[in-house]
Order: sequence, then structure tokens, then C-alpha cells
Amino acid sequence: MAAAAAAPLAVDLLPVPKVPAIVTEIFAGILIGPQVLAIVRVSAPLEVFSQIGLVFLFFLAGLEISFERAERHLRVVAAAFGLSLALALVVALVFDAVGLSSAPTLVAIMLAATSFGIVVAVLKDAGELTTRFGQTVIAGASLADFGTVILLSIFFSHEGSGVESTVVLLTLFAVLAGVVGLVLAGARGSHRLQGAVSRLQQTSAQIGVRLAFVLLVAFVLMADEFGLEVVLGAFLAGAILSFLDPGRAMDSSGLKDKLDGIGFGIFIPVFFVVSGVRLNLESLFSSVDTVVLVPATVAALLLVRGLPALLYRRFVDHREAVAAGLMQATSLSFLVAATQIGVELEKIDEAAAAGIVAGGVISVLVFPALALRVLRTERS
Repeated sequence: MAAAAAAPLAVDLLPVPKVPAIVTEIFAGILIGPQVLAIVRVSAPLEVFSQIGLVFLFFLAGLEISFERAERHLRVVAAAFGLSLALALVVALVFDAVGLSSAPTLVAIMLAATSFGIVVAVLKDAGELTTRFGQTVIAGASLADFGTVILLSIFFSHEGSGVESTVVLLTLFAVLAGVVGLVLAGARGSHRLQGAVSRLQQTSAQIGVRLAFVLLVAFVLMADEFGLEVVLGAFLAGAILSFLDPGRAMDSSGLKDKLDGIGFGIFIPVFFVVSGVRLNLESLFSSVDTVVLVPATVAALLLVRGLPALLYRRFVDHREAVAAGLMQATSLSFLVAATQIGVELEKIDEAAAAGIVAGGVISVLVFPALALRVLRTERS
């Protein structure tokens, strides 16, 4: 917790380049972990906190999805995401053929992802969140987030079920999630219940936070019982809350800020610090292939997520499409989570995981800054 608190403070107070908090937290984990100072080991309680952080990260990602904005651009962003998947599979097969990594399907899914939370934060700070450009990027990042989480659950379940069995389980889970959504939609129409929630919202009961946690835990438990990745349940819990709140009442009531505070203030930074503690830098430099994997991952992200953004020229001009591609090529949180799952399932080794995560760190440091520079040139 001290590392999670000190990392963003140090970046803000010291004369160093400003980077997203997620990057500072991973570096803090590396510093206090066995690679450098060796003052922290991943104990059982820390593992629990880290897993809650992972779940909360995907919950808040689902909560950020704006279905109204995504619907306007659905056809084009779906075509772009399909192209991303095709390019990702080709790149992953090349990586496998030249010995840079194994498990091409897993690597392809990772390369097709976008760090939705980071992209939204950058757009918000730049004042682009509600512009035509910002809405297009959000729609593309939302679909990539949702699609890659689904694909991760289908192909890489901890239960080891076959793809066909997993698809059946996923369908049943989706039906059950739909039923829960309908029940919640009906409950939302009850004026008596709405009044009770409104009265208890700002009391010590904090009923909005408690209900959100109930939904999160219920969906995580359901996903686990169905043999799917728990992050899928967490993501769907957040997405359902967002879908049932078209008027953004969670924003006006302060509930969204409370959930952000709990997630990004407590659990999520622990997940990223622990990810840094686990990052095996020694294996990263153990071979030339692993070192090459870092720039190869950066180039692959740019190709897989950046090139398809040129399809967005239907909504934005050429320079904005280029900036959108750079934004979409920004990926780290999903890479950290997916490589951790891959290592646990013995699909990839720690060296490959470290190389892919390092490439993701570089994408976060470089691509958003380049995108904003392109936008400034366009706006001037």
C-alpha cells in the first residue's frame, strides 16, 4: 500500500515525465520485489487483495462503457475489430514460428485488446471525451475490451473445458445474465424501491455501493461456477450497471466516484504493484528472443490495433483516424491480466510474459503522447 501511494506522488512531485499511474505502480512493484530490494513477497493475503483488484479493474471497465455512443459506430468499429483479430492471429503465428512466443491464440487475443481505462483517462484530460473523435475511440476500445474478455473466457478457461463446452457454458451464462438484467430493470421501475435507495444512499448504509458489490460478487461467482474466467463476470456486472443507467444517475449521485475510489484507491493499485513484484526481469534478459519480444510487441500492437482504425475515416478525418489508431494501440492492463492467466495455465513462460508486459508499458508511455501531438497538429 505504501508503494501504491508513493509511486504517483513521486511522479507528480519529482521533475520526471508524467506517466499513467498504472506504469508507476508496476515499477514500484519491481522496486520492492525480489528483482531489486526484495522486501515484499506475494503472501496469501496479498494474493487475495491482488485478485480483488483484478476483478474490480474489469468491473470498472465494464462500468465505463457508454452503450449509446458505441451503438452509433457499431458497424464500423466491429469491422475494425474483426480486422484486428485477423491481423493479431497472423502476427501471433509469426511470433510462434520464429520462437518469440508460444500459444498463438492467447497472444492474438492479447494483441487485439486496448486499455480502455487508460484511453478514457487520456481523452478526459485532453477534453476529447465528448467530441466525435473521442466517442469513436471509446466505441472501438469498448468493443475490443468486451470482445477480448469473451475470447479469453472461451479459449483459456481455468477449468480446461473444450471450446465447444465453453461456448455452451458461455451461452447459458449469457442467458442467466440477461435474466438478472431483466430482474434489475424491473426493480429499477419500482418507485418505492427507488425511494428507499435514494434515502439510504448518503447514510452509513451506503446502499448503492453495497448493491453494486452484491452484483459484482454474484456475477463473479456465476462465472466461476460456469467454469469461465471470473473477469468476464466482473466485466458483465459493470456493463449491466452501465446499460441500466442511461441517464448516468450513478454519476450525479456520486456512486460512480465512490466505486472509482474503492477500486483505484485500494484494490486495483495492489494488483499492479503485485504484478510488478511478479515480473521476472531476469528472465526478460535471459535470451535474445525475449529481448526482441519487447519491441516486437510494441510494433505488433501498432499494426494490429492501429491500422484498422483507418476505417474510422467514415466518422473522422485522416489525422484523427491516425490518432485513434495510436490510442487503440495503447494496451497494458489486459496484457498484465492475460499473461498472468497464461503463466498459471502454463501456456506461456514467465520470460514471454515479461516481454509482452514490457512492450505494453512502452505502448502506454509512447502512443497516447503521440496521439495527442497528432491531434494538436490537426486542431491548430
